[in-house]
Amino acid sequence: GEIGADGSEKAAAADANAGDGSAAAAASGGGIWNSVVSRVLGGGSKKSDGPLDPYVRGPTASLTASLVNTSPTTSTGEGESLNLEVRLHSDGVARVRVTEKYGTAGSKYETARWTSDDLILNEKEMVGATDAEVLTASANGGVLSELVGKVFTPTPEQSQADMDNYVGLQYGNDDHVLLLRMEPFSFYLFRRSGDTSSYGNPIVTVGERGLAHFEIRRAKEGDEAGAAAGDDGANSDAVLMDDDDYIPPDEDEEDGEEENKAAEEPDDKHGGKEIVGYWEDGLAIYADGTREERPIEDEAEVEHRKLLEEQSSDLDREGLWEESFGGHTDSKPYGPMSVGMDIKFPGSSHLFGLPEHASSTVLQTTHGTDSKYHDPYRLYNLDVFEYELDETMALYGEIPVIISQSLSGGTAGIFWFNPTETFVDVYGPNDDGGIGDTAGHGTTTHFMSESGVMDLFLLPGPDPHSLYEQYGRLTGRVSLPPMFSLGYHQCRWNYRDEPDVYAVHEKFEELDYPYDVLWLDIEHTDGKRYFTWDHNTFPNPVDMQKKLDSQGRRMVTIIDPHIKRDNNYYIHKEATAKGLYIKDKSGTKDFDGWCWPGSSSYLDFTADKVRSWWADQFAYDCYKGSTPALFTWNDMNEPSVFNGPEVSMQKDLRNLAGVEHREWHNLYGLLFQRATASGLIRRNPDKNTRPFVLSRSFFAGSQRYGAIWTGDNAAEWSHLEAAAPMLLSLNVGALSFVGADVGGFFGDPDAELMTRWMQAGAYTPFFRGHAHHDSKRREPWMFGDETMIRLRKAAMARYALLPFWYTMFREASVSGMPVMRTMWMEYARTEALFATDDQYLVGSDLLVKPVTGAGVTQSTVLFPTADSWYDVDTMNRVAAEGQKDGVLSISVDSDIDKIPVYQRGGSIIPRKLRLRRSARLMKSDPYTLYVALDGSGKAQGSLYMDDEETFAHEKSEEYGLARFSVNVQNNSGTMMNEVDVGAAWKDDSTRQALVGGRTIERIIIMGMSHSPKEIKASGSDSVQFEFDAATKILIVKRPGVSALENWSLGFEF
Repeated sequence: GEIGADGSEKAAAADANAGDGSAAAAASGGGIWNSVVSRVLGGGSKKSDGPLDPYVRGPTASLTASLVNTSPTTSTGEGESLNLEVRLHSDGVARVRVTEKYGTAGSKYETARWTSDDLILNEKEMVGATDAEVLTASANGGVLSELVGKVFTPTPEQSQADMDNYVGLQYGNDDHVLLLRMEPFSFYLFRRSGDTSSYGNPIVTVGERGLAHFEIRRAKEGDEAGAAAGDDGANSDAVLMDDDDYIPPDEDEEDGEEENKAAEEPDDKHGGKEIVGYWEDGLAIYADGTREERPIEDEAEVEHRKLLEEQSSDLDREGLWEESFGGHTDSKPYGPMSVGMDIKFPGSSHLFGLPEHASSTVLQTTHGTDSKYHDPYRLYNLDVFEYELDETMALYGEIPVIISQSLSGGTAGIFWFNPTETFVDVYGPNDDGGIGDTAGHGTTTHFMSESGVMDLFLLPGPDPHSLYEQYGRLTGRVSLPPMFSLGYHQCRWNYRDEPDVYAVHEKFEELDYPYDVLWLDIEHTDGKRYFTWDHNTFPNPVDMQKKLDSQGRRMVTIIDPHIKRDNNYYIHKEATAKGLYIKDKSGTKDFDGWCWPGSSSYLDFTADKVRSWWADQFAYDCYKGSTPALFTWNDMNEPSVFNGPEVSMQKDLRNLAGVEHREWHNLYGLLFQRATASGLIRRNPDKNTRPFVLSRSFFAGSQRYGAIWTGDNAAEWSHLEAAAPMLLSLNVGALSFVGADVGGFFGDPDAELMTRWMQAGAYTPFFRGHAHHDSKRREPWMFGDETMIRLRKAAMARYALLPFWYTMFREASVSGMPVMRTMWMEYARTEALFATDDQYLVGSDLLVKPVTGAGVTQSTVLFPTADSWYDVDTMNRVAAEGQKDGVLSISVDSDIDKIPVYQRGGSIIPRKLRLRRSARLMKSDPYTLYVALDGSGKAQGSLYMDDEETFAHEKSEEYGLARFSVNVQNNSGTMMNEVDVGAAWKDDSTRQALVGGRTIERIIIMGMSHSPKEIKASGSDSVQFEFDAATKILIVKRPGVSALENWSLGFEF
């Protein structure tokens, strides 16, 4: 069909040649989609489109259309069509959203499928493009013809009518075009090539392989009446309840740990044994002390399933309406509701993202005979006991983001906004799926989600910094953490009691070993009742916290989402009375699952009122024994249910709005962490103290709420080796505040492994040592004095760099750029580094190469030759500048006392060098600036300063940002500081009072070819200095300047 330049409809018909007769409305070779039949150019308003889809947020649609399934046999037996919306953003982002048609009274689509825009998207920064212009064969046909020629080559027999099969939207100062092909339906994102007026090849193509599918909601046989009544599956009004309507369970169903789920299990599965509990691996614990053994999967059943998967989907009718797994049954009351789409990155062989997986940072192929993996990447948040490495299996969190980096297409990405269980296949560049490759070789992915809608954001880049700005406007940026949280955290499961806490703390004090936070795991509670204390082991928690706080330390306690079902437990009693729990599949009874406390219920954090109630529980008069020095650890929030399918919740459970768990499963951890962070803010009267919350589970947007760690790793070299790629993958997904348990959670590291892990952990954003309760004690002094000194050296290097880490987090909070960066994020034209994930950058200026093998004394480092590099220990230059996009491979020393770390030439990094025992005690210490000159004698860097713990930097603009620069030439040189200060620090008296605590006591300049004769400060006073000709290091002593003042130093040669 064709749309006129004036927006009028001209035609709406197309043939179809696909139809597989399956339950899915799935596309194949020729496609099933009809034409665009209507279009509306919007004005960029942020309002939703009204009652038809109350969930969608952001700019209004720039184009709306109908997609028609023209297959002769449809899944519902009726004609099927879908809504298509294109929403264009002013920064070049394009959102393409496909849903069922909503709004027909009395139909099964009367209400929209539930989506989570209001919970995830950063609506206030999603600004619509106001300059969108339609491109058709009759309007702007020249541009359209150019773009169509890049994806479709007509033969002489093909007429001008083929051009009518395309429509384009040009927007963003004409820098971007979204080209839509109407039949078969597909679309292509183009970006203007550099400074030219032409467009290159498409940077993302969607639907070209004909793998788009959208399973229309339909009723079971015999349940047509329910469908006609508008029972749409995702939004049934039948189970909506107010507090006054809530009917609590009988009290005899709520007697805590006495209740178990044996009645729900097949009788013969446990051989008649009495079940008294479940362990984290999901296996039952019996009254006789034995444990259930993991069943071995029947080979015949496996072969049967493989056969079904290999056949046409016509033959695979099993599981459409009800599905069994591991003794659990998913009732699937609305049948199959999956959506999917193929997404290709032309010209790219390097894709990144899809965390969390224990695999390489670059995505590997999963499809085809030569694929690295044979199963797709799975995105489904799970509590995985002793997870395996080099796998595509699901782990604790997920972010459905892919970023492509290539020389031809630069940086481009997609955000598949769907929080249901998702599988992603990755096709190799030469795997064309049996169809012609019309947009150039590249890598194709195939997203398949269990439910939800087809909602795709296209991120045009063209470089990493631009792309992360775009993604930050969609999902938010990292919140600036309090300074103490960037220090070292000491944790184990569990510190036994208050004497144990004091003993550990005092040993750190005795050894002058810096640490900031001591953690308590679940055993500190009264019978796993969160917000409580075991008064036998922790009788004076307030005094304990005040003691550590007085010496600059904080504490963290664990608070998980499962609530012990005990009517004498105030949290459970009130949550029950208010009707705040997730319901069973009927939507009427509170769900009852098994976790650490035994029989447990789970709060519905998708509901505003539940999140607000949860936040209130952190008030000091509610959480007895808590103080402002106590912060929070959210674990088990995938959510973990020991006796559930895959140690999680059944998918047909309901939230308070009646929406099935399958629709919001992957959001649960984020929403739990969000509510906890809100509570830590709300507990203080002025609501002005930054929270710290660690979470294991996450989704897109979790960067706004706190830190994430990689879960239950092991004390093995292989897990240390896997840590950097996993953390880099999380950073690709914009989660910056991340870390892995130093030393490994399971098992016992030896002194060498512990040393190497502490060295590596000191250069990751979140720095915590943690251990399982069966592991030997592994505080730093447990390995002997020699090892303790090495571990302390690693921790001291971390603390010296805290000003730098804090500045990098501030940059991330503003720009969206990750703190821990893959090499390609800074060297986007150096293809030899694209797949590198055993070394990385902190910000743009520190290159880190962890040592991850036993007995290693030499390491190979790949240095980008666009810059020079200096060893941070010797301060000698180890690699000079050379070819702009080249790489220099150098073998460097890395014995047990050395982790290879290098500062980029052209950078200035701030440090604090006085040994203190915590970050708070360093607050007023002076700075030392480390200047690494590039080949032209220049360098620059920044230092961010505020009070390090409150929101005053946002609320009243109490901050300062120093911008240092150095320019040294043959006969003269200068070093300058130009300070930007927030409004509250511009007052002269206020600023003067702060200057003294921000002094610079030393400046170290690396790469000086010769010594100056004199260095003068702004007031023409001479400044002391030392120069070492052998090392080319100049040290400026006591320059008498502050980071909060503008100043300059002059070098005379």
